[in-house]
Amino acid sequence: MTLEFHLNGRRHAVRDVPPNVTALDYIREHLRLTGAKEGCAEGDCGACTVVLAAGPEGGRTFRAVNACLLTLPHLNGADVLTVEGLADGDGLDPVQAAMADGDGTQCGYCTPGFVMALYALRRGPEEIGGEIDPETVHDALAGNLCRCTGYRPIVDAAVKACGEKASEEAGPGGGSAHAPARATDRYEAGGQAFLSPTGLDEMAEALADNPDAYILAGGTDLGLLAAKERQKLPVVIHTGRVAELLEIRDEPDHLEFGAAVTYTDALPLIGRDYPSFATLIKRIGSRQIRNMGTIGGNIGNASPIGDTPPCLIALDAVLSLHSRDGPRRMPIEDFFLDYRKTDLRPGEFIRSVRIPKPKAGEAFRTYKISKRYDQDISSVIGAYRIAVADGAVRDARIAYGGMAATPKRARACEAAITGSAWREDALMEAARAVDEDFEPLSDHRASAAYRSMVARNLFARLWRDISGADEPLDVALIR
Repeated sequence: MTLEFHLNGRRHAVRDVPPNVTALDYIREHLRLTGAKEGCAEGDCGACTVVLAAGPEGGRTFRAVNACLLTLPHLNGADVLTVEGLADGDGLDPVQAAMADGDGTQCGYCTPGFVMALYALRRGPEEIGGEIDPETVHDALAGNLCRCTGYRPIVDAAVKACGEKASEEAGPGGGSAHAPARATDRYEAGGQAFLSPTGLDEMAEALADNPDAYILAGGTDLGLLAAKERQKLPVVIHTGRVAELLEIRDEPDHLEFGAAVTYTDALPLIGRDYPSFATLIKRIGSRQIRNMGTIGGNIGNASPIGDTPPCLIALDAVLSLHSRDGPRRMPIEDFFLDYRKTDLRPGEFIRSVRIPKPKAGEAFRTYKISKRYDQDISSVIGAYRIAVADGAVRDARIAYGGMAATPKRARACEAAITGSAWREDALMEAARAVDEDFEPLSDHRASAAYRSMVARNLFARLWRDISGADEPLDVALIR
């Protein structure tokens, strides 16, 4: 069997290489292109950044991704760019030239990753052709770490290089589009199989025939088994080519995202309707992670500290599930049964998640507490949908992550707050019901006492956020 993709503009065919080999290892060890480095093997440092290009000439997308988290079959039919493919003979790409001229290279180990992240920024449709502001630059570089700590010249290089529109013909690797590589539906080597169905029924059949298969979405979590654990996964079923799982629907009363829709593709609509949710998604991970990670994968992972499930529970989202036996719908709050245990039946997978649009008089906020602001696993996540009318809370739907074995509604808090006056002291009184809803555990991220205190005190933040209050907080309210 053969796996085909384009690498720096040239068609490349792979045979007899096991599917659990990471894209980074293959590029470095098999092809001897050593610009991309392994720094962390878990998608945090960005030293392994490469760019995936897709689409027709004149309308291509260029997205930075972590090669350490991609398994080789992720490149199935793809167009991959590494730092070696950017220069045209002796002529450097503008990003490379700006980094060299502005002393942004420093020790050089992380430099190729920075260059590729900035190359994707420069070619990105939402940024090119206009002034690049510091917020955009820092967001683009949030997934790249420099251990020399000299970020200023790198940021200066970004502003210099990325403020100009990149032409479609620039660079041999990232230039004009070519005929796509042939994508295969099945790749096997080394006693491992990688299945890449293209339709919903085909996906259902593959899972029914391989009930113990790993379902691979973006790979930002499952990819660690290959990158860190070096595990051999007997059968993997990839969702990234299933047309129905890539659908996005913007209906009058709801949004619906297929399970394989990435955070990057979901963000514009989520940001429009729920800006607080969009802010949280940007904190989940860097652009490299958001370009790979999927909402469906975050749900199916069923982590008690997953970022999106508390928000989706508070928003009363509904899951669409599918199997060879047909479709099934259920409220997302019923999906999580116990620690890492869901209501998925054998042969069933997540097709989509439906999120109601906000109604008049409603406000939604979500807050993530973690040791680091960006790219860190949460200690506590609170999500709140509040409807206020005539100075009182008419309705409340509240959910937390990190407080139990599953993401879970805070029903006692909801009952306590509904009907209460829309005042800070009333909300803080209702917040005491957190102790009725949860008995959190202590672990290396936070103690049970800390989690309970934070969950209560987030009600003060909620009231101040929605009300716009800026007077000093009465500390007595949070004790």
